[in-house]
Amino acid sequence: MTIRVLVADDQDLVRTGLAMILDAQPDIEVVGQAADGVEAVEFARRLRPDVCLLDIRMPGLDGIAVTRELAGPGVPDPLPIVVITTFDLDEYVYGALKAGARGFLLKDAGSDLLVQAIHAAANGDALIAPNITARLLAAFAEPTGHTPAQPTDPLTPREEEVLLAASRGRTNAEIAADLHISLSTVKTHLTAVMAKIGARNRVEIAMWAYDTARIKR
Repeated sequence: MTIRVLVADDQDLVRTGLAMILDAQPDIEVVGQAADGVEAVEFARRLRPDVCLLDIRMPGLDGIAVTRELAGPGVPDPLPIVVITTFDLDEYVYGALKAGARGFLLKDAGSDLLVQAIHAAANGDALIAPNITARLLAAFAEPTGHTPAQPTDPLTPREEEVLLAASRGRTNAEIAADLHISLSTVKTHLTAVMAKIGARNRVEIAMWAYDTARIKR
């Protein structure tokens, strides 16, 4: 299956470079390039790509606002979003993930990590740049001052195992190998977990796991 990607960045050189890296992959096709946030929303709604790769700082609408438009709460058919930026700022990370992004990368991450993030987003996984993951998860582990939402139905022991593995950044394939179950079974358990705890993606699964102290720093 070819993964169709929309690239949005207001710098022509960066946008072209990202598109060239992705188009060089045998299973990825860049179907559109947007030069600002408004154009990104327009192209995304018209083209319905499998993944949107968005810069944070763009004129019109920034990457977080675009993410909220395309994948935020209440969006009926959210698109997978990967946010990429030059700026390693906590508010960008938290803002992007809370808006619905499935990945967050810095522009110096390298082509391999970029391609991994696109594949992860297309497969329903989440990939966050390793150099900010520890700081991000530490922030999730801090007391929030509110009572976390409880599951609508109790999680089964297997669902708990899958939740913990996903929260630690394990991919579906790695979880399947670790637990000696099929890939389709992993996906079934993840779907059930998300429905029970009200999460929309793996990032929110991890946030919930830290919020409920299932994973401690």
